Amino acid sequence: MVFAYKRIEARIGEYIAAHYHNVIEVGIGRNTDVAALCARAGLRVRATDIREPPEVPGVESRVDDVYAPDLPWYAGADLVYAVRPGVEMVPPLIDLARAIGCDLIVYHLGNEIYENGGEIIDCGPVLHRYYRP
Repeated sequence: MVFAYKRIEARIGEYIAAHYHNVIEVGIGRNTDVAALCARAGLRVRATDIREPPEVPGVESRVDDVYAPDLPWYAGADLVYAVRPGVEMVPPLIDLARAIGCDLIVYHLGNEIYENGGEIIDCGPVLHRYYRP
């Protein structure tokens, strides 16, 4: 089961690395696999959480709250993404992506979705693109 779980993160990271260059993971928590894979692929990677994020080689991180984000820190990103966020985080994630003019992709926990589920991206695991400028 652990293998399947990490395979999901690998597929998400591979998709992001193939389509984006400057990405931010919101709500990284302790699951750093996607950010680490993107950094190893040569992307600029930033990560936030409401608690101090763990150090990950090649990933800039800081404490930030998606409900009151420090917008200048997000400047230049072409993607904001979240892996298994609470569904209540999706509206402020959409607002953040809209404010900085970048895509928003979410990988949900289980069968959760927000509203109509956005644009579906099937890269193995199903991703939801909720905003694209």
